[in-house]
Amino acid sequence: MNTMFSARRGTVETQKDKLVKNLKDIVTDADDLLKAVSSSTAEEFATARAKMEAGLGEAMSRLEDARIAVTDKARELADDTQEYVKEHPWKILGVVAAGVVIGLLLSRR
Repeated sequence: MNTMFSARRGTVETQKDKLVKNLKDIVTDADDLLKAVSSSTAEEFATARAKMEAGLGEAMSRLEDARIAVTDKARELADDTQEYVKEHPWKILGVVAAGVVIGLLLSRR
């Protein structure tokens, strides 16, 4: 269970790093475009705009991939939790009972 979690975490971290790099590249391109607007031709402006749109499209795609990876990981963790509860119901009941007792004791203060 922990091995699967570590492997999935690495995948999510890698995707996050790629997404952050891609977004930084887009911001850099936008900054360059703004600096060059005053002295550029319409063709240069169109080329720069197309490059930014392509970068933004790629960033949106990576963001969607990251969203899917996080959703899959959350679903996997929920399934693992459900499996653990089914395999160890008495442990879970003990934890719940302890929580109730502690809650009652703290509420009487």
